[in-house]
Amino acid sequence: MSGNDIIVSLDIGTSKVRAIIGEVTGGSINIVGVGSADSEGIRKGAIVDIDQTVQSIKSAVDHSERMVGVTISEVYVGIAGNHIQLQSSHGVVAVSNEDREIGGDDIDRVLQAAKVIALPPEREIIGIVPKQYIVDGLEGIHDPRGMIGVRLEVEAIVITGAKTAIHNLLRCVEKADLKVAGLILMPLAAGHLALSKDEKNLGTVLVDIGAGATTISIFENGTLSATSTLPIGGEYVTNDITIGLRTQVEIAEKIKLKYGCASIQDAAPDTTFKVTRIGSNVEKEFSQVDLASIIEPRMQEIFDLIKAEVRRMRPGELAGGYVLTGGAVSMPALLSVAQSVLETSVRIASPDFIGVREPAYTSGVGVISYVAKFLRTRSTVSVRSSAGRKAVTSANKPSLVERFKNWINEFI
Repeated sequence: MSGNDIIVSLDIGTSKVRAIIGEVTGGSINIVGVGSADSEGIRKGAIVDIDQTVQSIKSAVDHSERMVGVTISEVYVGIAGNHIQLQSSHGVVAVSNEDREIGGDDIDRVLQAAKVIALPPEREIIGIVPKQYIVDGLEGIHDPRGMIGVRLEVEAIVITGAKTAIHNLLRCVEKADLKVAGLILMPLAAGHLALSKDEKNLGTVLVDIGAGATTISIFENGTLSATSTLPIGGEYVTNDITIGLRTQVEIAEKIKLKYGCASIQDAAPDTTFKVTRIGSNVEKEFSQVDLASIIEPRMQEIFDLIKAEVRRMRPGELAGGYVLTGGAVSMPALLSVAQSVLETSVRIASPDFIGVREPAYTSGVGVISYVAKFLRTRSTVSVRSSAGRKAVTSANKPSLVERFKNWINEFI
């Protein structure tokens, strides 16, 4: 593996922390290691206990290291949450080359100019996503390198977040003896992996339903236009099962994963299971229909809340409909419930890589795919990075990843 670039993503969720190792070979990606650990210290997608979160990160990373036989020193960390905000910006520079050919340095400078915005002291820039470049008044350019011009402009979206949330996240990773190669916005990474070019252009809602939080992202005209996070997720279903069956949370979670069905109509009455009830050693038998009668109302409520939030974010219909991902969407019959509530086209997205073909891995694998893309076309986005750090675990000569890191360091 020494001749290839190794990218490691860290997805810190409410129920699981996942460390995924990707190997970039000749422009293609192979997922070579996956480590996961139960999340401790995370509530509704936010860090509430530093030490417990650090232990979860260490466990996940150790698991992935043992799978591959490498030592992970640096990771790309996914970030999301209701503190994330998107702000439109505009940057203008003069082309610096004497022959007026636009180069990488000009693109770097115009993106830097677009990041000069007024920010409250409690907020911090995470990254910037160009919507289009303008060369001497000519609009709609996605990559101006090699073009001739005098004036280069960019219309971009600046991604900002709360300093407290960002620094707590970085603190946890660094206390786990890891260096942060960069912070990647989860909706961008998941959208890069889960959505087609046409879906991004037409207008599509990407919904990532996790255990403790649901991230809603709207893509239009080829890029992310809005994002929001709701403090709801699969944990609500587990809690309902705990109350409905009068059992422990751990047992309820296992029952949900093994027998859960989101639709009463699709549940099997002859599929039964026994549950030990709280305050008693007596087991009581339930059917999958009994379980579905608890799950379906909650899932309908979650999709109702998602639908209302999307209407608040962006009035009107989106031609691309909804794309669902995240660990909570793996439940049988969930798609039919979503289609009935959302009343539009809905599909479930999963990564198409061996070993991670589940919706729960979309964000983590998306980070690797997102970073790998910009190793090849570095001028499209910048991500927040810690200075002087590179993202590869091996290789002695400057790699694509190192060159990518040197570039994003200019934006700090």
